[in-house]
Amino acid sequence: MDSDIRVREVNVFFQEIFGRLQLLFGRKMQAGGAPKPLPITLLTVRTRVENQAGRSAEGWGSILLSTNWAFPSDVVPQEARDEAMREVARRYAHRIGEWQDFAHPLVIATDTKADLLRIGEEVVDEMDFDEPMPALASLNAGSPVDCALHDAFGKASDISSYAGYGPEHCSFDLSRWLGPDYRGRYLSEYLSPQFEPAVPLFHLVGGGDKLTRSELDDSDPRDGLPVSLDEWIERDGVYCFKVKLKGTDLNWDVARVVAVSKVVEEELAKQVRDTYFLSVDSNEMCPDPDYVVEMLEAIRAQAPRAYDALLYVEQPTERDLTAHRFDLSEVAKRKPVLADEGISSLEDIDVARDLGWSGIALKTCKGFSSALLSVARARQEGLLYSVQDLTNPGLSLLHSVGFAARIGPLKGVEANARQFIPFASGREAAVHPRLFQPTGGEVSTESLIGPGLGFRVEEMEPFEVA
Repeated sequence: MDSDIRVREVNVFFQEIFGRLQLLFGRKMQAGGAPKPLPITLLTVRTRVENQAGRSAEGWGSILLSTNWAFPSDVVPQEARDEAMREVARRYAHRIGEWQDFAHPLVIATDTKADLLRIGEEVVDEMDFDEPMPALASLNAGSPVDCALHDAFGKASDISSYAGYGPEHCSFDLSRWLGPDYRGRYLSEYLSPQFEPAVPLFHLVGGGDKLTRSELDDSDPRDGLPVSLDEWIERDGVYCFKVKLKGTDLNWDVARVVAVSKVVEEELAKQVRDTYFLSVDSNEMCPDPDYVVEMLEAIRAQAPRAYDALLYVEQPTERDLTAHRFDLSEVAKRKPVLADEGISSLEDIDVARDLGWSGIALKTCKGFSSALLSVARARQEGLLYSVQDLTNPGLSLLHSVGFAARIGPLKGVEANARQFIPFASGREAAVHPRLFQPTGGEVSTESLIGPGLGFRVEEMEPFEVA
């Protein structure tokens, strides 16, 4: 295909940023307090490519290296895990820079996934870690390279990247990855031809987040932005909420959902809105499905309106779906249950489906190519899917929201960088103001225009390399 690209250059840039608030989730919630503030690495990637028609273009991608999510550990220090993920990003970028064949970005990303995972194994061996690098950590570190390739691919052909997944630009169909049942089918069949004009935003209620103004004290930031949940609802009109739970304290988890729903209902009533939506996420900390069933039944008894508002439960049990092979069907009878950390490959989707999970949580930080192929599988096979966040600032938020606006996920998209690292998106927000500032609980995609993924980097302030 004339639109196939050859990689000419891949550059990686790292930036350390601090959050304005501490986000408590998963293991950090078990510690009984806020963790010590540590810098978070923002990885940005720039690629240069040329296509077979002789046109060149530059593409961009970005993501946070989330050690707490992708590489949790009780034995390897956070600083060492962060450096390991940085090194994976450097080496994978070098590997992609060596790609000399003309190919579609889907092919480049999927054909080098094994290399990416191997690089992760090599890095932790060389750094003499006491535990292996999880697949999610390698995928997280490699994901902005994948994004940048898709962005450059579209720009080189002067098309939206989302217009490049049909037979006009693909010399293969989905059977290449998804098997003979997909022969003659293309990814374009499962994507919207245009961005949805507005996408509902899921506001994150972290494990340590304050719910009302009455809880605020001198430890809270005074930077002009909301802190408590009621303040956020008042300012942004948010009506979709993701609630972080402990997963190890049933009474606390139920009480937290009840308390959050009470604040939500009171604040939205002031805006003359009755309907709201919830999801709950214990980040794989629940001991077994029975815990989840008991929790759901308690929520139904104590706060029936909150139970009705609950759209799905996200990854309640361990990320290794094969460790105990928990059957989630009893949970799914009550509320849909979506696998997040448990999905790092297309094969994992088969395991989840066989174990009674209702669907999958999609994240661009696991790799855009994989996320696109997962959408095709989910839509074809009747699985539910959501689009989740990794505290995505800047370009990574543009990417995630644009992705959600093309695939029709459950209700909307999680986007919590505005809460925890809002000052990391200034250059992007200047070009896409209504995507970074929700109105009526929704963000606008009107500014995602032009070729590639619609980032419009050329109109932003120059990217500063430290």
